Amino acid sequence: MGRYRRKPTFHLSFCDLLVYLFFLVIIQFSAADAYDPMDPNGNITVKWDIVEWPGSELSAPSILRVSPMLHEAEVTIFNFQLYRHVEMPGWRFGWAWKGKEVIWKMWGAEATEQGNCSMFSGGNIPHCCERKPVIIDLLPGTAYKDQYYNCCKGGVLSSMTQDPSKFASSFKLVVGNARIANNALIPPENFTLGVPGYTCGPAYVVPPSRYSDDGGRRWQQALATWNLTCSYSQFMASRSPTCCVSMSSFYNSTIVPCPLCSCSCPGLDSAAKCVKPDQLPPNLQMPNSNGSPNPAVMCTRHMCPIQVHWHVKHPNLQSVEQVFSFNYKPLHQYGNINDSGMFWGIKFYNDMLLHAGELGNAQTEILLRKDPGIFTFNQVALSTLLTTSNVLGGSKGEGFW
Repeated sequence: MGRYRRKPTFHLSFCDLLVYLFFLVIIQFSAADAYDPMDPNGNITVKWDIVEWPGSELSAPSILRVSPMLHEAEVTIFNFQLYRHVEMPGWRFGWAWKGKEVIWKMWGAEATEQGNCSMFSGGNIPHCCERKPVIIDLLPGTAYKDQYYNCCKGGVLSSMTQDPSKFASSFKLVVGNARIANNALIPPENFTLGVPGYTCGPAYVVPPSRYSDDGGRRWQQALATWNLTCSYSQFMASRSPTCCVSMSSFYNSTIVPCPLCSCSCPGLDSAAKCVKPDQLPPNLQMPNSNGSPNPAVMCTRHMCPIQVHWHVKHPNLQSVEQVFSFNYKPLHQYGNINDSGMFWGIKFYNDMLLHAGELGNAQTEILLRKDPGIFTFNQVALSTLLTTSNVLGGSKGEGFW
């Protein structure tokens, strides 16, 4: 008889198991880095409606001779996110044409570059001849003849929670030299939103949009509609955290500092541009679309631009009675479960933290109704303090817990 051979066995030490679990978490995180449990269905959706084909706004024979297959499109950007907004310098929507398309005219937005339009002569010059145009919103106060509905907010989009009336932006464009396949227009490709952290997918055909000009008595519809979705990933927006949270008891008179190297470490290359407390710049600038440098951060042990500190007596948001000095709305992303909420500043009062220092903070107090099952006082309270370590540039006073 041959010698009996035992099957090999494998033994995992506790350290090996931790390493295995670590890599398993990393793989799962990489596969779903755009998923946000605080807003699982949130995204930015772009709707592209073909409203005229051929276009009627620029139907002069001289233009049709040099740029056939003219059509008009209406593009609307919707921010379907509960709490995340698009702030200054705003969205910069871009794409790549698949052929030799040009943009003849725009309302409500403009291309950042006209490009090489030397192939056109005379008085009819397109608005943009770039193969990869980048479109930006017009600024408030734009001449009426250049406006379009929901335009002219500088690319700023509110979240669904803050202001549902300002979560969309629209513009209209006339496109020439359109490509056609199977008697249908071919959409552009490689869409970008121009806002850090967002990745856009390809355009896909959806049922044509319907609209009414007389309150619903008669309905019209677009000739064709494309949709595309842009998803946010915190990891793509910033590889390191941009804020830290600390807690202490409600009656504690001090603010607990954030742990060492919460967002970065002093002395690292990423922290080389921090500013010492005694070197505050005399002039503060708001972010703009002219390529201004990123706001500098004060040199601290945690290197976080923003610190949120909670003085906690009873951590529960299900029984909010009153919130002082902040706006507040619960986030019901999972039915009736109310374990998270959004807080933001009051306009012209504390909605903007301009720089670090004595005035670089905003605070609120939250009163909660008594829950007999877990607390005995008539009212309980939470208090939070939002501080900034930004010494150059502005920071919106908004967040969620």
